Amino acid sequence: MSFTAAPATERHRYAVDALAEFVIAAEAADLPDGAAMLLRRNVLDSLGCAIAALDGETVQLMREHIESVGGRPRASLIGGGRSTVDQATLFNSVAVRYVDLLDTYLTPGGLCHPADNFGAMLAAAESAAASGAEFLLALAVAYEVQCRFSASVPVMARGLNHALQLAISVAAGTAKLLQLTTEQTANAIAMAAADNVSLAAIHSEPVSNWKGISPGITAQRAVYTTALAQRGVTGPRGIFEGPNGLEQLFGQHIDMRLDDRSLGVVKNTYLKKYCALIHGQAPIETVLALAGEHGFAHRDIKSVDVEVFQTAYDIAGGGSFGNKDEASTKEQADYNLKYLLAAALIDGQVGPEQLRTERIRRPNVRELLTRIHIRPSADLTTRYPHATPVRVNVVLRDGRQVFREQDDFEGAPTRPLTWDRTVEKFHWLAEQYADDPLRNALVETVEHLEISPVSALAELLTHVSVQARLPKTCQPLTLLSNEGNQR
Repeated sequence: MSFTAAPATERHRYAVDALAEFVIAAEAADLPDGAAMLLRRNVLDSLGCAIAALDGETVQLMREHIESVGGRPRASLIGGGRSTVDQATLFNSVAVRYVDLLDTYLTPGGLCHPADNFGAMLAAAESAAASGAEFLLALAVAYEVQCRFSASVPVMARGLNHALQLAISVAAGTAKLLQLTTEQTANAIAMAAADNVSLAAIHSEPVSNWKGISPGITAQRAVYTTALAQRGVTGPRGIFEGPNGLEQLFGQHIDMRLDDRSLGVVKNTYLKKYCALIHGQAPIETVLALAGEHGFAHRDIKSVDVEVFQTAYDIAGGGSFGNKDEASTKEQADYNLKYLLAAALIDGQVGPEQLRTERIRRPNVRELLTRIHIRPSADLTTRYPHATPVRVNVVLRDGRQVFREQDDFEGAPTRPLTWDRTVEKFHWLAEQYADDPLRNALVETVEHLEISPVSALAELLTHVSVQARLPKTCQPLTLLSNEGNQR
């Protein structure tokens, strides 16, 4: 059954129609030089994150739930099994997010994680028998839509979660893959946005499992509403400028610069080396650089004083999102600068192991955490988001003081992770879940994804183990010599 839409001549052209036209018109030629390579880099990065998460407690619970729901199998789960497109979207999205190593796009009023689109695009592309080139184009469209909305609207500063723009971008990318009409695409975006205005409270203390699941639910619902739009279901077309629309909600015009056809926003994404929120990357790199340069151990430390920009303080330093004097769970730890820096100084790294419950609750990290002090700095705040600056002063028990200030970190657009470094990160994350031939095949497939069907990638991913069964030999990404844009 389908619904009959009114003739185009009888319809008003809404802002969502213009966005739909942008989506439908997008083509590979709109990718500027270097963007396709960076998209493949980010795909490989997302896969590494997902594979490393497969034996995570929350991810295992999600797999159990999805298997209990059942449904017509149309798309693969990373680690084996198949389910409906929307359930595969949910599972794979939660896996990408779980270890908190996914990519990020920063704006003055918040941020978003473009990799949140990956699980949906993979499932939709596989179910549509899409080519790798079609998958990458849809992913580029999703990245662009999500990041442009984020740049226009201070979503998190208004108390909402960045899942809102994810709903819009997943619907846009899925519509591209399903080759929907402009009208169907507009309806898909409108429906997805209308029911996914979520709260930034999910990032506040006490941080719960829902922080990592919420974007997957949003992506799942956007895929589902897009399928309904394909069948003719209509959405609230005035979702942007109409009565009670998003512009009224935010009190501003939403300008997504649709006259600019370029799909190059991937060049402005950040990748991570450490299992932590994006605002923790520069502080972790800075304290590790200080320890390496001056040869001190965590037991030598009397105190650590850290200055950060206001957003970092609010979210992870003890500001408006809640007190950070302790952490007991994975979700609390990766949003707690005190814990992250203590773990880095003791273990020399913040990887998946540092986010396991038994590590978080050990006395040594809890004791060092009490000697770490975080405060906001007005002058650092003025440099964000064009930089992610940090100052660290460490006082040692022997009376020495060591100091370092950085503006960025390896993984920022100013010092991007190269393809080769991303391959290193992938092997580090995936080696316990996939043997050498499988990992190499995944790297090779992603590197040449434009000439491969998405089904080839999905098939390889079903052979990844859901448990860490293989020996660990690959090292985390090490600090490069003279690392950091110092001042």
